[in-house]
Amino acid sequence: MSATASPTSAAPAEDAGRHRGIVTLCAMIATLMQALDATIANVALPYMQGSLSATSDQITWVLTSYIVAAAIMTSPVGWLASRFGRKRFFIVCLVGFTGASMLCGLADSLSQMVVFRLLQGVFGAALVPLSQATMLDIYSAEQRGSAMAIWGMGVMVGPILGPTLGGYLTDAYNWRWVFYVNLPFGIAAVAGLALFLKDTERNASLRFDWLGFAVLSLGIGALQLMLDRGEQKDWFSSTEIVVETVLAGLGIYLFIVHLFTAKKPFIPPRIFNDRNFLSGLMLMFAIGMILLASSALLAPYLQTLGGYPVATAGLLMAPRGVGTMIAMMVAGRLSSRVDPRLIMLTGILMLAYSLWDMSYWTPDVSATTLTVTTVLQGFGLGFVFIPLQVVAFATLAPDLRTDATALFSLVRNIGSAIGISVMAFMLAQNTQTVHATLAEHITPFNRLLQTGAAREYWNIGTTQGLSLIDQVVNRQAAIVAYADDFKLMLLITLPTVLLLLMMRRPGATAAKGEPGHAVMD
Repeated sequence: MSATASPTSAAPAEDAGRHRGIVTLCAMIATLMQALDATIANVALPYMQGSLSATSDQITWVLTSYIVAAAIMTSPVGWLASRFGRKRFFIVCLVGFTGASMLCGLADSLSQMVVFRLLQGVFGAALVPLSQATMLDIYSAEQRGSAMAIWGMGVMVGPILGPTLGGYLTDAYNWRWVFYVNLPFGIAAVAGLALFLKDTERNASLRFDWLGFAVLSLGIGALQLMLDRGEQKDWFSSTEIVVETVLAGLGIYLFIVHLFTAKKPFIPPRIFNDRNFLSGLMLMFAIGMILLASSALLAPYLQTLGGYPVATAGLLMAPRGVGTMIAMMVAGRLSSRVDPRLIMLTGILMLAYSLWDMSYWTPDVSATTLTVTTVLQGFGLGFVFIPLQVVAFATLAPDLRTDATALFSLVRNIGSAIGISVMAFMLAQNTQTVHATLAEHITPFNRLLQTGAAREYWNIGTTQGLSLIDQVVNRQAAIVAYADDFKLMLLITLPTVLLLLMMRRPGATAAKGEPGHAVMD
């Protein structure tokens, strides 16, 4: 349940004055810190493994612990901000996140690292929704598209820069600097918010909904563990994964029942009465599935099938991020002049076309085609992401914004986790299926294998010949499996056009008179 917006918050955004730029910078730092730390440790894992005397299976808990803690603690962000005030809560989270980062860098054992990463996830969960809610409040409705473009770059670019920055720091110094790098930025952000951001009203009468939080935490935590560990444990052939799936379903079901039957749940049910916001949640879930899954597939495709070195593969993926950044800036400026739903439609069609084109790729695809397609995909993501923030919050009551931004972050993260897991599972499954289908034709009766160069190189009567032809079959099976994954993402993308029909265009007159702008000193 959220507190009512304070009387001072009704002042227009123009009253924010010259300090709005400083608060924007601090909010961006908070967003970028959280987004970077979700991926920055990935590259450093092998180095941590040796320093912390961990096995390859154990070291993955460095990532899993952060993801699970952040997922669980995202949901009560709105309640905590209403109860204790957004400014105070924001500063506490930044201090805790920065402190936990330093502890991670000082960790001497795996158990310490996992505990400190849990703390980092607990404090980091609120940074993105709090920074978004702050940006929504300090900018007027006409400026909100540009503001969300600036904020969105932190969310979208952070996961792209994370592995690159993590690799550089680990190589130039050591893996501990992956965490130490947060210190100066954390201090700067805390100082800026403490000096220039005015607090929102606190509602001391709020009581926490422990039952709702417990069942939602059970559902989200079990779901994240199932998705993160499913591939390692061979999915539902593992008892652990079956148990986690049952607990995830039970927890989410109990939370939904509790949400609509409890007197004061910590997520106000009236938030789902807003058609724009509800449609936006569903669209954000779909975009979350595509956002990270597409890049997660592209990297191994370029390296294992395309034969590109790691550095070259990274450069070939960079245009996608550049396209996203440019599209965000363009979409931010257009959102106040053009119907945001038309911009989103353009983005969805761009995204769909890029995925359709990728489904016909072969490993010898030219660098030009690859660059053009990935840039187009980046444009599509940017054209959907920014107008979506504008439309989803346009008709929502200002006192629900913090709850809404927390839900948006939660849905995007869950969508990303499901997208990556589903695509990885389908890739492995389809590779095996296509391999078995192709292998049926590898027989002594196949005339194509009995003559010419085929017989010389792929003589199935010898061990070497069988090994060579098995490599070819594996390669062809992987090409088909990747194409099937890109087609699946295309099928996920296209139906989202229907969600645009459910959304209403933001009304300029209502937007100008809306309350909910935070005031800064």
